[in-house]
Amino acid sequence: MSINQLIFQNLKANIKHYYLYVFALMFSVALYFAFVTLQYDPALDATKGSIKGAAALKSASILLIAIVAIFNLYANNIFVKRRSKEIGLLQLIGMTKGKIFRILSTENFILYFGSLVVGAFIGFSVSKLILMVLLQITGVKADATLHFSVQAFIQSIVVFSSVYLLILLVNYLFIQRQTILSLFHVATSTEAKVKQMSKTEAILGFIGLCLVLLGYFVSSKLFSGSITTAPGLLSGMLFILASVIIGTYLFYKESVRLILNVVRKRKNGYLNVQEVLSLASIMYRMKSNALLLMVITTVSALAIGLLSLSYITYYSVEKTAERNLPAHFSVTERHYAESFTQALDASGIKHRDTTIEVIQIKADLSQVMDTKNELYVGPDVNRMAVISDTTIGMDVAANQTYFTGANDEMQKFLQFKPNSQAKLITLNATIPLTYIGIEEQSYISRRFSFGSLPVAVVDDSVFQRMKQDLDPEIQGTSSLYFGIDIVDEKQLEKANQLFHDEKWGDRATRDSRQDMASELKNRMGLMMFIVGFLGLTFLITSGCILYFKQMDESEDEKSSYTILRKLGFTQSDLLKGIQVKQLFNFGIPLIVGLVHSYFAIQSGWFFFGTELWTPMMIVMGLYTALYSVFGVLSVQHYRKVIKKAL
Repeated sequence: MSINQLIFQNLKANIKHYYLYVFALMFSVALYFAFVTLQYDPALDATKGSIKGAAALKSASILLIAIVAIFNLYANNIFVKRRSKEIGLLQLIGMTKGKIFRILSTENFILYFGSLVVGAFIGFSVSKLILMVLLQITGVKADATLHFSVQAFIQSIVVFSSVYLLILLVNYLFIQRQTILSLFHVATSTEAKVKQMSKTEAILGFIGLCLVLLGYFVSSKLFSGSITTAPGLLSGMLFILASVIIGTYLFYKESVRLILNVVRKRKNGYLNVQEVLSLASIMYRMKSNALLLMVITTVSALAIGLLSLSYITYYSVEKTAERNLPAHFSVTERHYAESFTQALDASGIKHRDTTIEVIQIKADLSQVMDTKNELYVGPDVNRMAVISDTTIGMDVAANQTYFTGANDEMQKFLQFKPNSQAKLITLNATIPLTYIGIEEQSYISRRFSFGSLPVAVVDDSVFQRMKQDLDPEIQGTSSLYFGIDIVDEKQLEKANQLFHDEKWGDRATRDSRQDMASELKNRMGLMMFIVGFLGLTFLITSGCILYFKQMDESEDEKSSYTILRKLGFTQSDLLKGIQVKQLFNFGIPLIVGLVHSYFAIQSGWFFFGTELWTPMMIVMGLYTALYSVFGVLSVQHYRKVIKKAL
């Protein structure tokens, strides 16, 4: 038989093993090609300006390369391990390692580049759908067409050819290092089963749990106001990262065994067949997979956290725009405001107008809040916007002041102290006022407060006195805020078009809430798409890795199922234990990853938006549902193995 015939026979005989490898390849290529195609799609030209679409996608594609490369290498390792006996037999009949490597390389070439072409076609087929999703999320109005990019295809060929060469190197080193005897034991080797857990292992397991909990505790205090310096914040973040990662590794290495040992001791060692199939396997196999599970859990938590935070921002776009701009339109010069309202009247668009006079002064807030917090403000004297209580329908006493427009971030960092003294400083006087409270609602545009401090509301008599004694270096004259609200929001789109048609001039300061929301949606939509795509890619690849791992373990345990079946245990008896085992194998990394991401999100979500629970639960729910598919597929595979065991 010639080598070519041998290659053909091997491909035919190992087709039941190849489908895993082929699936991994086609899936990787399809994802990468579809993603890279977006970089060269003409529709992305519409995103130039407020966002850099192609540049952001290009940066993300680098991370995608790393994910699919690791995935392909792992799938190849599973594939080679299953063929270790075949490689050993070829050596026994006198074939050299070089010829064996050439056979494997040729088989890999046929499968790899065949899958590359098919995967590229699949990626091309779904690229329009992916582009439509991107345009819908970002709110960009552009036509999505089915576009084949030669540049994307060439880039995909180059990337996956590089991965192919890396796979060849791994296979070559594997063949060179293995002896004939060891090749016959690679596929059947299992982890060493330690009957008793040592005290050292138990202590490490307890330390692992403590490290994870300690990381959670520090993360809850990270932005509570107790850390006020940038070095302290950086140290805290690094400590959390190290504590959680090391703790997670020890959790899988020893803590799971410690917990399950306690369960076993409570049963006095009397375990039924379902518990033996689940607990015993988890206790001994999870230890050897600790590093893999730690990486999967950490990256899963990162993916869930980033996607949740980007979705929090996307979900909160309307509320964020409303906080920054309380009216549909804001203008700061009277004649421009009058020109715009006249245009609205001429078009029959009813509107409500609000005019608020605003002055800028210095403020000493050292007693009101902790101004030594380097993470938010610097000196004790800050520039502050002041408005009169009569302009917003509020009643503030002459010796008091009330703050408005405080977001969650501001209140978290600055910790305002009620009934403390605020000093408002004009050119020739310092006016002490008692601070009585703060609220999130904004009455004027954030342009006046620069987004860093709240707006002070004072009695009208105090306001008029300040107005007569302004510091020219800060503000020579008072400025006006003109807020224009459209009564019928169905006419808001038309009003916004009129707003764009106005000749504002270079010095006019104006804002449109709809434009502000669209810009935020555009920018955060792209970020959410990229993070979501990478997160989905990692979810599927990590799920496949765990699934492949379970398929590999099922082959190792097949003889045990045969013995149990001969002893009289039914398929149902064995399958119940397998279901519990898969619940642990897939459920533990999922739950730990979700908890990690929850504490990461909880510590600083207020930087990103106004709503926490709804977007976070949606992301976690979708991630859990997709991840659970691999657990179900794994159980179905074990069902087939158990059925064939007898």
